[in-house]
Amino acid sequence: MQTVTAFLPDEAATDALGTALARALVRGLVIYLHGDLGAGKTALTRALLRAAGHQGTVKSPTYTLSEPYTVVLDGAPVNVIHYDLYRMSSPEEFLDAGFREDFDGDNICIVEWPEKGEPVLPQPDLHITLHVAGLGREVELQPLSPLGLLCLDRLNFRPTLPNLPPR
Repeated sequence: MQTVTAFLPDEAATDALGTALARALVRGLVIYLHGDLGAGKTALTRALLRAAGHQGTVKSPTYTLSEPYTVVLDGAPVNVIHYDLYRMSSPEEFLDAGFREDFDGDNICIVEWPEKGEPVLPQPDLHITLHVAGLGREVELQPLSPLGLLCLDRLNFRPTLPNLPPR
């Protein structure tokens, strides 16, 4: 399956990717977000939610573990649930909280720090990995299912190539 890579030189570029992702969302999509602290996972999700039509505050779910939002997709409401599993001490916390039921094929689930939920976390359709690169970010989007591939096929985003040092 194809992988999309891009350089995001600033916050505006991260917002542009979030906007493009919002337009490419499909029901039931599961996205895993990978990256170190400060890599831009929550910023990307915030941009996606705002572009998808959420009008209120987009809170980081660092302490609550999940934050649900309702947006309109293809004329119908859909739940987008943003998870941050960073503070989870074991995968069983994910199960005990009842989060697995949210992955129902209709909700869109975006998961930061998915490795904290393995092996009980449902498989993703799309991996998004962010790395700090100078003042910007490098991003890689990797589809892992037909749904993830459909999302990338619908993605209308022009990646920016990094300025490479002269040789």
